[in-house]
Amino acid sequence: MSDKKLKVLAVDDDMINLKLLKTMLMKTPNVAQVVEAKNGADAIGVLKSQDDIDIILLDIIMPVMGGIEMLKVIRADESLRQLPVIVLTTDETKKSEALECGANGFLMKPVREKDVVAKISQLVL
Repeated sequence: MSDKKLKVLAVDDDMINLKLLKTMLMKTPNVAQVVEAKNGADAIGVLKSQDDIDIILLDIIMPVMGGIEMLKVIRADESLRQLPVIVLTTDETKKSEALECGANGFLMKPVREKDVVAKISQLVL
């Protein structure tokens, strides 16, 4: 495993899920910082203002801008399209749509710490 320290953007409209995800990520040795956003629109704002995000953990079903819509915006933006995105959802039927829209990985909720760590390691370490 690399010594690279990651800055992760966690996007979820459920504050409990977001806090659990952040706690999980901060226990991961290679994660230095977790930035939170409550929907896709907020997350796009974060990405535009912070150019050092290494990976995104993205919920699919959210108000304002959902995960699929955000994924399309990211993949259409030259400066963001290379960012790895792991989609998180409780809806198995969204998996193929997310992958078709450019998701690099997919995890079913509730996510387990070891699965999150493994997926992040696979994509960016």
